[in-house]
Amino acid sequence: MTDTALPPATRTQALERLRRFLPHAGRDYAAQRNHDLPGHPHVSTLSPWLRHRLITEAEVLEAVLGRHSLQAAEKFVQEVYWRTYWKGWLELRPAIWGDYRAGLDRVLADGSMTDRLAQAEAGQTGIACFDAWMQELVATGYLHNHARMWAASIWIFTLRLPWEAGADLFLRHLLDGDPASNTLSWRWVAGLQTKGKHYLARPDNIAKYTGGRFQPTGLVTDAEPLRGPDAPKPRPAPRGDTPRPGLKTAILLTEEDLSPGFLLDALDGPPVAHAALLSVTGRSPRPVAPRVLDFTRAAITDARDRWSDRMGAAGPLTDDPGDILTWAKAQGIEQLVTPYAPVGPAATALSRLDRALAAERITLVRLLRPYDASAWPHATHGFFRFKEAIPALVAEL
Repeated sequence: MTDTALPPATRTQALERLRRFLPHAGRDYAAQRNHDLPGHPHVSTLSPWLRHRLITEAEVLEAVLGRHSLQAAEKFVQEVYWRTYWKGWLELRPAIWGDYRAGLDRVLADGSMTDRLAQAEAGQTGIACFDAWMQELVATGYLHNHARMWAASIWIFTLRLPWEAGADLFLRHLLDGDPASNTLSWRWVAGLQTKGKHYLARPDNIAKYTGGRFQPTGLVTDAEPLRGPDAPKPRPAPRGDTPRPGLKTAILLTEEDLSPGFLLDALDGPPVAHAALLSVTGRSPRPVAPRVLDFTRAAITDARDRWSDRMGAAGPLTDDPGDILTWAKAQGIEQLVTPYAPVGPAATALSRLDRALAAERITLVRLLRPYDASAWPHATHGFFRFKEAIPALVAEL
């Protein structure tokens, strides 16, 4: 995905990318997935669509396992479940998101590194590979997973910049920017997520997996992991809410889940209306990239267009929870049903909306998708323990 044109934020585009990738999701992916080459030919590039659930993880897994055995597609299946695992891990420890945001606020308030941060963000460090990745990130809203790890490592250990500022840069520019995957991956590179285990970018590894495009010198290859407090003990996994029958019901979409069929199936009758709450500017205290805003808004619009005949009259698409409250009151809505939003800006906005709705005796119902309900309780420890549950999770599909 190196074309600078904004890719279509549509389910049709997601299905087409999945169709093209399916023949390669087995042993080809296992052998070639680490290669960061122009055009990213060896990975699915589905993450921006999966992140917003224009296509769901279950759909992708079912398609892949309809063509390949679990053994042959093991690496790709695990890659899909990494995103699920990160979401579950953060959902069980929501304080980590608050700690990250507090750390970012401290970094931004400290003007001593402003120039160095600006130089790194602009890809003007003199480290050719790093500069190229920063420029690709800003131009396209996408980076290969291996490049993300290399860039984060160079940011932290060679440039010695705060990891929170790097995580913020990614979250502001990535079309697939996800509070859980992004924050926890940066913590993992830094050595904060798995205590004492960090990731150091090696020049020979970069040269090998970029096809010799880069031959970096001067990288720090021997450094101590960052230190920080232990992660809090996990809280119980959420169960979500249940819609009440017989109430005047509307649907509320957020950018977290744009496949609302499971919501509609849970209702005792058709909803009277629907609206959408956009929370993408909450990713950062700094301006979010226009590409990210445009992609997310277009994704919500695509979902609303596709489901309009089943979701009732169209209400507002807004980034202000107050607009949703005003609309719900005017429509006489008694309950507003929305997909459960995991820790992040959308969840924060929904909590604010919930308090305002409750004052008007309107119920906000957060419905947990069965895929998440099954997987998140397993995110109590590291991924390798979570991985043991994957065969059973796949069987549930």
